[in-house]
Amino acid sequence: MPLFRFAFAAMASPNEVQVWAGDDRNARRAADAAIAEVRRIEAKYSRYRDDSVTTQINRSAGRDAVPIDSETAALLCYADRCHALSGGRFDLTSGVLRHVWNFRARPPRLPDGKSLAATRALVAWDRVEWDDRAIRLPCAGMEIDFGGVGKEYAADRAATVCLEHGIAHGLVNLGGDVRVIGPQPDGTPWRVGIRHPRPPRTDADEAIAGIELTEGAVATSGDYERYFDIAGERYCHLLNAHTGRSVRHWQSISVVAPVCVVAGSCATIAMLLESDALPFLEAQQVGYLAISRDGTVRGTTAAFEPRPL
Repeated sequence: MPLFRFAFAAMASPNEVQVWAGDDRNARRAADAAIAEVRRIEAKYSRYRDDSVTTQINRSAGRDAVPIDSETAALLCYADRCHALSGGRFDLTSGVLRHVWNFRARPPRLPDGKSLAATRALVAWDRVEWDDRAIRLPCAGMEIDFGGVGKEYAADRAATVCLEHGIAHGLVNLGGDVRVIGPQPDGTPWRVGIRHPRPPRTDADEAIAGIELTEGAVATSGDYERYFDIAGERYCHLLNAHTGRSVRHWQSISVVAPVCVVAGSCATIAMLLESDALPFLEAQQVGYLAISRDGTVRGTTAAFEPRPL
């Protein structure tokens, strides 16, 4: 039985579905359905689309409630739990901070205190009115952003679609967040590389570690995707909802969990918790690989091998 690979772009990242199947037709049918599911979720929750649920909610801020379906309600419920676990640092309404943090500006600049304070006033998940049928943002200018859970949720859904199409051995990789569908046909695990946050060479895809998985997921949150440097200090897109400022304690944190949405949210919450990250991860009973600001590697599972592949 051969291995088939299907590369595609979605959610602003390069992605891949790998499936073992009896023939190209069955492999392509499963992969096409999985890719369509990823793109459905992107279209539904992207803040960049005029017709998305996210845009409808944000446009109605300060006015009427917006009806939602059970899928959106479930994501809101999960995000609410993440908000509680993080002590409020993980906040679906914190996406509004991107209006004062411009990671594309050249030369780079920090937001001024007045603008940051005004925008922070709009970060308030605990003021959002929602249930399983509707959501309302109470203040004009407030926004929600599903970016903290959307990609990982899509990886889990894509894996489920593959299973529904008869795939027993496969892998979904959405921009480095990976969900495994069983072991490979001979029982060997999948080998997943963990991206080096500060590669010694210019190769941005160099791995700092590897992990073997026969089931479950691994996801990484780090300071290397969107950032700028000022006076030797790095400021990244991971913003603490309490302060409105960039986290700076860890270079990256990777987490292993049964599903990708849990791995991803735990990794993000840990980055946001900064010095309190490791006690949080240990309390969640997940495996992790954490790389500190000075490059020190910490981890709780021998499955992670802190060396290049």
